[in-house]
Amino acid sequence: MSYSVGQVSAFAGVTVRTLHHYDKAGLLSPSERSHAGYRLYSDADLARLQQILFYRELGFSLDEIAAIFKEPQANAVEHLRARQRQLSEEIARLQRLAEVAERAIEVQQTGVSLTPQERFEVFGEITFDLSYATEAEQKWAHSEGQREAMARAAAHTKEDWRRLMGEATAWRTELLAAFDDGEPSNGERAMDLAEEHRLHISRWFTSCPPDMHQRIADDFVADPRAFALVVPPSQQRPGLAAYMCRAVHANAARHAGGPTDSKEHR
Repeated sequence: MSYSVGQVSAFAGVTVRTLHHYDKAGLLSPSERSHAGYRLYSDADLARLQQILFYRELGFSLDEIAAIFKEPQANAVEHLRARQRQLSEEIARLQRLAEVAERAIEVQQTGVSLTPQERFEVFGEITFDLSYATEAEQKWAHSEGQREAMARAAAHTKEDWRRLMGEATAWRTELLAAFDDGEPSNGERAMDLAEEHRLHISRWFTSCPPDMHQRIADDFVADPRAFALVVPPSQQRPGLAAYMCRAVHANAARHAGGPTDSKEHR
């Protein structure tokens, strides 16, 4: 039995234009033509169209589908397995994003609502990069510390944020002074500043043992967005993030009773 383009379009739920495109791409050429020259599709053509739509639904490109059709036995299973892995990874990523969105909703519902003027008054130049926050949420999704930090941040009042940011500003002033004075990153002054930072996190967000503090400091060097939460770009100096990171590691070694690397300076 033969079917016109219009009939196939209705059967399959695709546009006539799409069928013409598949024909032009060499994926699905109708087996017959009417006496007037119109395309006619056979049952075998419909079965092939069903395969095309199946692969399209899975996200395969037309080129990938063409490659599968050239060697169906060799390519189909390999391509499907690869696509299964990709879909599984995408499902996991979307699930993490859904969890991030849920937490963001909770923060918005329970957190302090600040006007733009109040935000500038409290946070000054410190800005929160949404992309970094989202990535951090995904990275630490299974961390009890991350969940505690989010919950405590949501519970802070406007006055809490004032005090928190006041502490951070005073600490930042001391950090910049130590760096500008040439204090070694493994010296007492720098390590004490690192310890103050660690205690600040513990006081306002979540318990921050030295090993966690080291991971946080490593992010300062690896991702400028992380360090911008501590020192706004307008106040940063070349090498400051690495200096802070080394000070944190030296302080962790001090806690562990190990050497702080006396050769380390800036």
